[in-house]
Amino acid sequence: MDIIRVEGIAKSYGKHRVHENLSLTIRQGECFTLLGPSGCGKTVLLRLIAGFEIPDGGKISIGGTVVSDPAGGIDISPDSRGLGVVFQDYAVWPHMTVFDNVAYPLKLAKVSRENLKERVMETISMVGMGGLEKRFPSELSGGQQQRVALARALVAKPSLMLLDEPLTNLDANLREEMRFEIKELQRKLNITVFYVTHDQEIALAISDRLAIMDEGGHIRQTGTPWEIFERPEDPFVFNFMGIANFLSVRKAGEDYLVGDGVQRMPWEKPEGDAPEWAAGFRPSDVRLAQNGEGLRGIVRRASFLGAMMDYLIEIDGASLRTSVETHEALTEKLMFQEGETCVVNFRNLLWFDAGSLTEVLKS
Repeated sequence: MDIIRVEGIAKSYGKHRVHENLSLTIRQGECFTLLGPSGCGKTVLLRLIAGFEIPDGGKISIGGTVVSDPAGGIDISPDSRGLGVVFQDYAVWPHMTVFDNVAYPLKLAKVSRENLKERVMETISMVGMGGLEKRFPSELSGGQQQRVALARALVAKPSLMLLDEPLTNLDANLREEMRFEIKELQRKLNITVFYVTHDQEIALAISDRLAIMDEGGHIRQTGTPWEIFERPEDPFVFNFMGIANFLSVRKAGEDYLVGDGVQRMPWEKPEGDAPEWAAGFRPSDVRLAQNGEGLRGIVRRASFLGAMMDYLIEIDGASLRTSVETHEALTEKLMFQEGETCVVNFRNLLWFDAGSLTEVLKS
């Protein structure tokens, strides 16, 4: 069952068009992430769903109820949409204690004092803040303030949570800790989460499904983390989801030649009639060797990164990046120096029409 339906949404600010004819569905009980580069309109869509912004056109439904439809004159206020919202900047009130921050939504709803205290303390404990209910935000760390914001959003027991880049201001260790806590809370409470971020790692770690949005506010692909990472529908998605290599390949008769040289691509061939192709692969898809069958390349850069050796390799004018665990490089004699030759093979390749790379190369 879909808990959110966004149908043909349009939104502009003056002459700047953010979204046009955008549609999206989110299923009940899932953690759905909207992932895209900064400035692509992710937060705008979240604010439209929450009711903080009004679309120029289209329709938004939550739980089967239309909450926004400019053509029909419908615009249900944010506080009547049954949502919990957590922002990037926490938005906790500095003059209120932890208890009062979390209790605020219940006070607005005129919940009885006895019931209010029980629910607030239960929620504070749920986010790991037990014993800190009398502290003020100035006495808390960034991670603790974020937990307060989560508790405040959860205390009203919403069926749907909207999270707008809530972990951006935390350090790396706290981000990792909090992303797992958010996922665990979602499972425990069986709520739906709509999460907005530009962080690929967080999106892959917490999502049941995710959608990739480009700079123009268009959704390029929707799917599970595995589908998005392993089966990208176009070069933009592949490039956005991590370090990407694109090795140019041209057709010459019945052969496919790499770069501007004469080495034949000895593996799976692309399907189609494009005169030029690009083989897409991750650094982890590259297998290096001292000799044997494969493409001959030259190591142009060798960087020791502690646990890893990072290499930039040129093959007939085309470059690729790969890495090898240092202990493997030592035991398998893969400690290459700049200028040395090597042999390159691949574990996995994705084929793209070279003409479709223009957008990716510009970015």
